[in-house]
Amino acid sequence: MTKLQAFIIPVTPFQQNCSLVYDEVRKIGAIVDPGGDVPRILGAIKQSGIAIEKILLTHGHIDHAGGAAALKDALQVPIEGPHIEDTFLLEALPESGAKYGMMDARAVVPDRWLKEDDEVTVGDLRFSVYEAPGHTPGSVVFFNGDNRFALVGDVLFQGSVGRTDFPRGDHETLLRSIREKLFPLGDDVVFLPGHGSPGQIGEERLNNPFLNE
Repeated sequence: MTKLQAFIIPVTPFQQNCSLVYDEVRKIGAIVDPGGDVPRILGAIKQSGIAIEKILLTHGHIDHAGGAAALKDALQVPIEGPHIEDTFLLEALPESGAKYGMMDARAVVPDRWLKEDDEVTVGDLRFSVYEAPGHTPGSVVFFNGDNRFALVGDVLFQGSVGRTDFPRGDHETLLRSIREKLFPLGDDVVFLPGHGSPGQIGEERLNNPFLNE
């Protein structure tokens, strides 16, 4: 089994969990959800010594994708994800960034749109892709079964769930995504959300107030 390692690089005024996920043996990794603060991300990459081979996006909101275009230029690597339904968000990143004082945000088009049952590789790590709409229509989740680890963006949080009061958000769709896509992964799975601390699927299934009706 290829061992996975990950660490968080907090970015943007929203303290979004941009993360560096990597193959521990080969020291090859991906940057997930570079929302902004690209110099900080580049500094963390340099300090880590990890070779970055791609950028992954869970969805198209400004705090997750606002720095993707600049980081792609700096690293010369492809962007994979999210689902094509988030095109409208990625196109509007400059306008979204301006609302929050993030003036460097640029529109971005991924090199590869993702859909259900796709697979993404990072070094020798393999991630299954699950569509998980609700927070945004094109949100995706990345799951590595060997390490029982999932990158969930803003779909699920420790003790909470993603907001659905943004354009094309839908609360019932979000809850269905969590129950039908995340819960079946297994109670032992550790997930890294877009904000806050990592959690465990089983704990949320039992105790998350939004999900244990």
